Amino acid sequence: MADGYLYFQQPSVSLLFDNRQTPALTHPPPSLLGPSLSSLTTPSHTPDPDPPPGLNLNTAMFAQNQQGHNARVNGGGPNRGMQQMMYGAYNMPGQGHGQMPQSMQQDPNAHNGNTLGHHSGFSSGVMANASPFTPNSLQNGHGTSAAGTPGTGQIVSEFQTQQMNAQKECEKAHLQMTNPQQQQPHYYARIKANENRGIAMSTNADGNGASETDGEDRRRPWSTSHQVSTQNWNNLDLSGQGLRILTPSLFRYTFLKELYLVSNNLQELPPAIGQLRHLQHLNVSYNQLTEIPPETGMCTYLKQLLAFNNRITHLPSTLGALHNLDMLGLRGNPIDPEVDTMLNERGTKALIEHLKETSPIPMPPDPPTMVVIQEDVSPTLEHVRVLSWNVLCDKFATTNQYGYTPSHALDWVYRRDQILSEIEMREADILTLQEIAMGAFKEFFEPKLKELGYKGMYWPKQRARTMMASEQQAVDGCATFYKFNRFALIDKQLVEFRSLAINRPDMKGQEDIFNRVMPKDNIATICLLESLQTGARMIVVNAHLAWEPHLADVKLIQTAILMEQLGKITEKYATSDEYRSKRAPPPPADEDGADAMPRASGPQEYKYSVDMPLLVCGDFNSTPDSSVVSLLSKGFVPGNHGDFDGRKYGNFTANGIQHPFSLRNTYDCLGKTEHELPFTNYTPGFDGVIDYIWFSTNTMEVVELLGPPDKEYLKRVPGFPHYHFPTDHIQLLADFVIKARKDKKAITKPDFGGSKQ
Repeated sequence: MADGYLYFQQPSVSLLFDNRQTPALTHPPPSLLGPSLSSLTTPSHTPDPDPPPGLNLNTAMFAQNQQGHNARVNGGGPNRGMQQMMYGAYNMPGQGHGQMPQSMQQDPNAHNGNTLGHHSGFSSGVMANASPFTPNSLQNGHGTSAAGTPGTGQIVSEFQTQQMNAQKECEKAHLQMTNPQQQQPHYYARIKANENRGIAMSTNADGNGASETDGEDRRRPWSTSHQVSTQNWNNLDLSGQGLRILTPSLFRYTFLKELYLVSNNLQELPPAIGQLRHLQHLNVSYNQLTEIPPETGMCTYLKQLLAFNNRITHLPSTLGALHNLDMLGLRGNPIDPEVDTMLNERGTKALIEHLKETSPIPMPPDPPTMVVIQEDVSPTLEHVRVLSWNVLCDKFATTNQYGYTPSHALDWVYRRDQILSEIEMREADILTLQEIAMGAFKEFFEPKLKELGYKGMYWPKQRARTMMASEQQAVDGCATFYKFNRFALIDKQLVEFRSLAINRPDMKGQEDIFNRVMPKDNIATICLLESLQTGARMIVVNAHLAWEPHLADVKLIQTAILMEQLGKITEKYATSDEYRSKRAPPPPADEDGADAMPRASGPQEYKYSVDMPLLVCGDFNSTPDSSVVSLLSKGFVPGNHGDFDGRKYGNFTANGIQHPFSLRNTYDCLGKTEHELPFTNYTPGFDGVIDYIWFSTNTMEVVELLGPPDKEYLKRVPGFPHYHFPTDHIQLLADFVIKARKDKKAITKPDFGGSKQ
């Protein structure tokens, strides 16, 4: 033991741990990638897992600190990481780059395919129409470049220099691991051990793969209560092992950020590489790979992808999703000359952008199916179909936020047409849409949906009140639509969370209200609809809560205010003569001037507010384990709940929060089945359920639900929006029936008799 590090040695295995953070191991871990390359168990989910049982791995090379990998290498700052380590000082020719692997000295024959700007399909690669590969086409194991070749007198570009420097560092590692006198595997683990000797290490596992150095992931609703336990190793070095195949179990370690497979005998990289979606550095140099699998495009956090000295001839178009990639190392491959030229003259960023923007539109996914929840439903019951959807406001759909999405798929005109097409296909009776800009509502959705038989109402967020008319058009808000031949609007209410919060007598003078709740201008809307056919009345809520991960308490307060207001409003709807006597306007007439359908003689009456059918829809930016979901589903959250974190919010924290409604999440009806909804929001940094349709269980029943997206399609699409998914949220669609009412008999006091006078 030296300098705080503990080594365990086995043949072909070297484990390196920082024993200041990780509990000391009492025995060496077994070999994980032994001769059989099998028998790998499922990884443990303990906070500090031992290195995977036997991965013949040099793993857990060092723990991640809060600055990420870059701050530790060469003592660099946030922008000096692996790139500086790889790009050492370039030595001009005369110092050869070593010998090519024997496999590279053979002619792999020409690979036919399409060129850079023409692609045949989603699964096919691009840039495959390369000239036949011969040993003469490489100099010292390097591909030629139009940008200039050392020793020819031509100018060597900045990007070509980076390629050569990075390749030279990989060659150094390759020689150390293959030299008969040395044969020292795990080069990267050993060199990083020296670099990090004496450096204090800590971790910052956020469960998303995005460290603090990755910047703010705008509008990702990850809650503090949903984070995973600390992971004390996320780097794996399997270099110099002579591996021919990789066990599928390797790809269960989805927390890995660095993976080194240099100097092996791999002929293919499995498609399962796409499961390692948190990877930032992948080095597969000095193998016998003929292609980079399209699934690599799922690893959108990659900053370096090094594949020097292989047999790669073309690149898949899906690599265009790697918008964070700083270095794509391809020297020493018989790569398409057009790729080589662009990479050396314009650099990795330009090549990746070109791949993204010229990628073909993939084949559409299999459409989701309606999942039957109840059969043999009485035909006499009234059916209602509800669709809820966050449509992604245009001002948020930027290439900076969604760098993995082609610009055409981000274009608002394209997306809005896709959204409208989906709405038309679903034929819902009620729509609750979030993140609609005021201009988009007035200029597009309101007139277009009117043509489809809808009427709607819209409110923007509170900030619109302080803006000029031209600026208001970009403010997003909530819109609720209904089929005007089925329902009539009786009343509508706007719930402004911050205004209601700061005006509560029990919260006056409390700093947390002003510092945390007041800055957020989120809203919810409440509508009272009446069925023209039966006279049944229904309350529809459309809400959009704060998104910030650190504002779990604010989301809970917003939900508490919503349910408090809902209780007051529904009480008026049920008991007030004003609303009881308010009649729905006549239904629209058809071309002959007759009523579109028979009209109910009058509205149904409700003795109690909880007797009225209730739908609470929207984007709650809260996962199923959050306090928001707990409040909605259970009806109560204690005032000392952990999400409050000791803050004071009047009666809500003094007495707890409760509401009188019996609500259930619609998609809970699917249970733990193949149709279970895996997410409602899908991006590389986050995928989870945050959108809901809640219904009152005493008045309504679920009949059918729209199932989840095509799983096969998702294997090559790292996030939404995409061509066939116009927003980063999926739509929720549910068919309900309104239960038959059972009139409650009046309770009279029993007459036990009495003394007569």
